[in-house]
Amino acid sequence: MSKSPQPTDGEMAILQVLWRRGPSTVRAVHDEMQEQRTIGYTTVLKMLQIMLGKGIVDREDSRRPHVYRPAQPPEQVQEGLVAALARKAFGGSAASLVMRALSSKATSRDELREIRSLLDALDGGEE
Repeated sequence: MSKSPQPTDGEMAILQVLWRRGPSTVRAVHDEMQEQRTIGYTTVLKMLQIMLGKGIVDREDSRRPHVYRPAQPPEQVQEGLVAALARKAFGGSAASLVMRALSSKATSRDELREIRSLLDALDGGEE
């Protein structure tokens, strides 16, 4: 299976709706997006059609109206976005990306605890 291209910001907004709601019609996606910003129904429809062509979403054609769903879970898309960002902006260095992310905004104690736990797990739990 070929790798899907990285979604644009607008496509990510649609994916966020689909991940939150589950499989949805264009109308349902539009209505939820409309709560955050002004966007036309036909714009959402066109974006979903483009996303379908790119393999970012799947569509159930067996009934009307069509129902769209993400082709990948959020973790898989996030992994691709992070890998692309590390490659493009940090010369492939995960350490540089993490250091910049941590220094760019305040990190809560709970987040730091979670990060330490993840690092320990990646390191085999060694102290």
